[in-house]
Amino acid sequence: MKKYFPIYVRIPVLFALFLMAMEFFIDSGDKPAFIKYPIVSILLMLFLFVLITMEIVVKASNNVLNSLLTEEQRKAKEAEDNLPFTESAFYKNWMQKLTRSNKIEEEGDLLLHHDYDGIKELDNVLPPWWVYLFYACIAFAFIYLVRFHILGHDDQTAEFEKEMAAAKIAVEEYKKTAPDVMDKEKVTLLTEAADLAAGKTIYETNCVACHRADGGGAIGPNLTDNQWILGGGIKNVFNTIMEGGRDGKGMVSWKATIKPSDIQKVASYVLSLQGTNPKDPKAPEGDVWAEDGAAPSETAAPASDSTKTAASDMTAQ
Repeated sequence: MKKYFPIYVRIPVLFALFLMAMEFFIDSGDKPAFIKYPIVSILLMLFLFVLITMEIVVKASNNVLNSLLTEEQRKAKEAEDNLPFTESAFYKNWMQKLTRSNKIEEEGDLLLHHDYDGIKELDNVLPPWWVYLFYACIAFAFIYLVRFHILGHDDQTAEFEKEMAAAKIAVEEYKKTAPDVMDKEKVTLLTEAADLAAGKTIYETNCVACHRADGGGAIGPNLTDNQWILGGGIKNVFNTIMEGGRDGKGMVSWKATIKPSDIQKVASYVLSLQGTNPKDPKAPEGDVWAEDGAAPSETAAPASDSTKTAASDMTAQ
């Protein structure tokens, strides 16, 4: 065996198996068990030390035994060591242990005394490898039962949910420092109350001087009617805020002051003001806008009661 599996193969394999066993039986969370638990590291080092010591002792013993062999015994041992793996005593012994097969000459002793249309049956035992595998399955089932149904360790569903929750937190943390990649082509209308509230805060900080708090318009145009100078809809409003209005007389560009994802929020809030009918609004300017390429009409489609209520509540705050 040592000829085919030298020390530099045996020790790493055994060491890896020991690590796998530790990780399976010790719940260490997101860190390896040998890092989270120092006692595990100590056990691993002791295990490795014992393996190396045993190899050294066995090698020294073999050297002593070889020195005691006669010339004929030494030649016989060398001849056996040079045999192909499938002809070695080690391979044959293991195959015999795993299969317990009988020689062809012995099949007469195993033949059962019944005949099915010329088909006869041998009374062979189950191969030990199959039996051992069956016992291993039973042992695995017992360990699985204890680990997941008695000790309550996380199953695949729980692990997935935890990983997804951790990933969501990581994404939110990344967004805090990641470059903002929102642009006119990617922008979508936000309708969540939290996003609209954030947009309202930005609006009240930067926009009320020109458009009034209720969006009725002052220096800037009225934002509550259905007529737009540079086009309505989320994409046009987003682009107008980001790039600015008409040269020389329109709104300034805000992209150097407000990041694109916040411009998306304020643009969505501005659109939520549609149809709120503020007091003394500025006269409409620009052209009637119809979303999604629909034919424009002189009369704006009335906003739903829920939209009016939500926008009015925000404006009143």
